[in-house]
Amino acid sequence: MAQSAIKRAWWKECSIYQIYPASFKDSNGDGIGDIPGIISKLDYIKALGIDIIWSCPIYKSPQVDMGYDISDYKDIYAPYGTVADVEELIKGCHDRGMKFLMDLVVNHTSDQHKWFQEAKSSKDSPYRDWYIWKKPKYDAEGKRQPPNNWGAMWGGSAWEYDEPSDEYYLHLFAPEQPDLNWEHTPVRDAVHDIVRFWLDKGVDGFRLDVINFISKVPELPDAPITRKDQVYQPGDKYFACGPRLHEYLLEIGSILKEYNAFSVGEMPCVQDPKEILKAVAFDRGELNMIFNFEIVDMDIGDEGKFSPRPWTMPILKRIVNKWQNFMIDNDGWNSLYLENHDQSRSVSRWGSDLPEFRTLAAKMFATFLALQSGTVFVYQGQEIGMINIPIERPVSEYKDLETLNAWKELLERHPDDKELQRITHQEIQLKSRDNARTPMQWDTSKYGGFSTAEPWQKENESYKDINAESQAGVKGSVFEYWASILRLRKAHKDIFIYGDFRLLDAEHQDVFAYTRTFEGKTAIIVTNFRKTPVEWTLPEKISLQETNVLVSNYGGISVVGGKASLRPFEAFASFAS
Repeated sequence: MAQSAIKRAWWKECSIYQIYPASFKDSNGDGIGDIPGIISKLDYIKALGIDIIWSCPIYKSPQVDMGYDISDYKDIYAPYGTVADVEELIKGCHDRGMKFLMDLVVNHTSDQHKWFQEAKSSKDSPYRDWYIWKKPKYDAEGKRQPPNNWGAMWGGSAWEYDEPSDEYYLHLFAPEQPDLNWEHTPVRDAVHDIVRFWLDKGVDGFRLDVINFISKVPELPDAPITRKDQVYQPGDKYFACGPRLHEYLLEIGSILKEYNAFSVGEMPCVQDPKEILKAVAFDRGELNMIFNFEIVDMDIGDEGKFSPRPWTMPILKRIVNKWQNFMIDNDGWNSLYLENHDQSRSVSRWGSDLPEFRTLAAKMFATFLALQSGTVFVYQGQEIGMINIPIERPVSEYKDLETLNAWKELLERHPDDKELQRITHQEIQLKSRDNARTPMQWDTSKYGGFSTAEPWQKENESYKDINAESQAGVKGSVFEYWASILRLRKAHKDIFIYGDFRLLDAEHQDVFAYTRTFEGKTAIIVTNFRKTPVEWTLPEKISLQETNVLVSNYGGISVVGGKASLRPFEAFASFAS
């Protein structure tokens, strides 16, 4: 793309810090993180170089799915605080020159929401059409069956039977999370009212949960049978990016535009960049960017999340190259992330969490990720290199619904297959959402300084070695390295935010290298993903000098005669000459 055609925007130049409120900081000693706890750490977040804070849901909720089941969109979950606390948090962010994003879940509500309680009370209720209801089907033997064969995301049917009305309601997630019927105009009006309610309080935008699921194919047909080992099938063909999605997104986008607000949409089950572009192209007026799942799904096997799949560097390179160049060439925009509340710790998952490597690996991932084109998302603890739960922890101590359901199903189906159980436990330790949800590690005091009481989720024992107190302001730490990378993006934003992207050495099995170029000036980013040394030959016409190095996790580079000697998990960025 001609550099003169670049469309600049404030949100493209931001770095975003994601908070999981239950696990961030407990201010009142009940073992659960809260909003005052977040407020107490705003200076810490600001020191990292963050522009926007995004909190996972803090609304009133029965917490079946950690707040992604909302029972009141205009009230706050009491253990987290009050609406007044949120107002203070917004002010605290704004006073420090930061913005605040809320996590909005509007594909579904809690079954405890008054809308669903009303809908369930009678087929004649004015709220009945706010949700998706269908009559049962009956098989050849006359047994009642769900209306179609869709599976819920965490196992079982996507339909729950309501005996009093002899109808099923749709829930793509847990039965306690009934899907809203976006075809019904009052539902959309209510969502728009919620959006305005929080924007009027000073919120600067939203992360929109599974937003591409809000439009379903109206007929709700049976899904193709792609999992022969299961009764219920993935139905995403009929609910991911449905026929009216862009109409609905445009309505939300027009409200956000009034407030100059920010939006990032979570869009699972779609890997076609052209489909994504319809939502995020600069002039579409729908979303600013979306989360796609290709990188975080690359090591998931055919039997589901907790089945293994070896990943290779050429696969990772093809994914990154596809999204980088497509979005740059088509006026779209990427969100850059490796970790969030639904993903495990990148150091453990794709690097090495051995004590001798984990700091280097954390810095390498920061370099790899944050110098690409897109808006950078840092998940709490990522900035200090937090790692996964130890393999010794039994699955019985995990908390996550997705993990526990998968483990229960495995034990029921394969009670005597100890080897499969061992492999699955290994994959759970590698990928479970619990890895992201252990308490934030603030210092070496009991419970890692997260709380004075036993936390709702057991702390990771690594807090004794990995904690914020030993890193913030400490030269050579992962925290300060992340801060330097985020400063680098801003100092050279033409190159690292708006520059072109070119992948180097696409088939190399160990090294991920790329260039960023703006108006003839080029930076090269080189990362070794392995815990062993690697020799890498620089491309022709690119030479490196020590004086041009912008950042290095070893404090310098070794390049002789066009060959770089890369140490374990080495990473650097340098202007090319």
